[in-house]
Amino acid sequence: MSSPPKRPQEASHSNFIRSVIESDHASGKYSARAWGGRPGPAKTHEGAPKDPAKIRTRFPPEPNGYLHIGHAKSICLNFGLAQDYSGACHLRFDDTNPEAEEQEYVDSIIAAVKWLGFDWGAHLYYASDYFDFMYHAAEHLIEDGHAYVDSLNAGQMRALRGTLSEPGKDSPYRSRNAEENLKLFRQMREGKFEEGTHVLRAKIDMASPNINMRDPAIYRIRKAAHHRTGDKWCVYPMYTYAHPIEDALESITHSLCTLEFEDQRPFYDWLLEHLARDGLIQRPPPQQIEFARLNLTYVVLSKRRLIQLVEDKRVDGWDDPRMPTLAGARRRGYSPEGFKLFAERIGISKADSWIEYGVLEDCMREHLNEVAPRRMAVLDPVKLVIENYPEIKDEFAEVPNHPQKPDWGKRQVPFSRELWIEREDFMETPSKGYFRLFPGNKVRLRYGYVVECVGYDKATDSVRCRYDPDTKSGTPGAEKVKVKGNIHWVSAKHACSADVRLYDRLFKAPHPGAGDRDFLQDLNSDSRKTITAQLEPALKQAKVEERFQFERHGYFVADLKDSQPGSPVFNRAVALRDSRDKTEKA
Repeated sequence: MSSPPKRPQEASHSNFIRSVIESDHASGKYSARAWGGRPGPAKTHEGAPKDPAKIRTRFPPEPNGYLHIGHAKSICLNFGLAQDYSGACHLRFDDTNPEAEEQEYVDSIIAAVKWLGFDWGAHLYYASDYFDFMYHAAEHLIEDGHAYVDSLNAGQMRALRGTLSEPGKDSPYRSRNAEENLKLFRQMREGKFEEGTHVLRAKIDMASPNINMRDPAIYRIRKAAHHRTGDKWCVYPMYTYAHPIEDALESITHSLCTLEFEDQRPFYDWLLEHLARDGLIQRPPPQQIEFARLNLTYVVLSKRRLIQLVEDKRVDGWDDPRMPTLAGARRRGYSPEGFKLFAERIGISKADSWIEYGVLEDCMREHLNEVAPRRMAVLDPVKLVIENYPEIKDEFAEVPNHPQKPDWGKRQVPFSRELWIEREDFMETPSKGYFRLFPGNKVRLRYGYVVECVGYDKATDSVRCRYDPDTKSGTPGAEKVKVKGNIHWVSAKHACSADVRLYDRLFKAPHPGAGDRDFLQDLNSDSRKTITAQLEPALKQAKVEERFQFERHGYFVADLKDSQPGSPVFNRAVALRDSRDKTEKA
């Protein structure tokens, strides 16, 4: 059986997962998968894929929050590998905790994965799809002596669990017989006990050096309505029990997890081996492979901290453009292609490391530079009056939509006697190396004329100049006057005024909350600034989520929520360059 081709120029640091997949392809490990012959839940389960021989991955978010930048790495990895090996990636909601889950989160996750450009086809699943199977599997473990009902409270269980250097001790209820355990477990399901009075535990080894194998809990009592199953259940499976079963029932071949699940892998394998041995699931079972999660400077990716930011109203909701959520990144103007480039660039590793936030910003710049049309915008306007230009005259400057893409064509931008220019483009007393407007100096108005500054009128807050009519860009003789400065402008008569939001990083420290510091103390009070800018008139018709490069300023997007037809609101996605450690000469 031949292996599928690799992607060109595959990064070496992601090869450890690809090597496993290609080895499994070469050996035909999953080519003969079939359901076990034992009658029971596995035979009646209808969610299994019809072609189990293919490589199958899954992205399994819990619907208790919005996806963040770290999830983008996992999404690109799981869906990308499935695409590369002609397999399938499932979108599965691990909805085993009814108290924290909402349909809002389900909808937001679906929207985020679609926005990134991935499609799961018919493979949309929920852990709750398998609750009946999971319950029957738990009864089977009880019948075979591999699970028992424990009546200790949480504190008593912790006291007997042991430490990393000392073994745990058996619960006094560990010796209950199968008949008594089944009776209690069924009564738990029927709601006859209060929460916390009993749990179902796997019976493994209380002396195991891996604490996760010391009889972990697999079911607990929860008298809470579920967003999909309603009040049907009074017991719910623990995530560590549910997850391997979900993988097995969906014929997942490679279950890719972050490193914090590495210590859980022995239980993952223990559970699937017992269920496969008795024919409840197919062989070979899925294999769990761990990789390092994304650690990114200047952000927090803890779900608890993100919820706190929203609930404390430190931000304007989950989709605030300063939030590291994918919904926020989308409003900010980040692009799916930029995230895919970022995921490819940072690669997949087994070792934890920190990625500088600037790497993500560079990936966004790289993609937006290719796809964003250019437009002129003045963010801090001051009036420029061309004293010798006719008051009633209007004309047009021919401006390329993208200087590196001539096939994108040109547009006509109106030009008149009064223009808006950036306030920083004029100095009454110039500093050394300043080449823009100051009395007696000449500059070129980008795509327009050469003008000479003749002064500044404080009464009208306007810069005064005179133009040379023989120097219009694109005409014969345009270059007869050589100048060092080149500034952009917008016709005051034709300009479109719009709110523009200048976003910076939400946190001012690279590791918010490091040590014992409250992470909220590291919030950047200047993370958002709203200004009224003057834009070239074409931008008035910008459509929602349309991205542009505002020349000299950066990449901007028409806001997804606040823009209206004919009245856009723009968000800055990223500046043209990172100027934190650099100073640009004029």
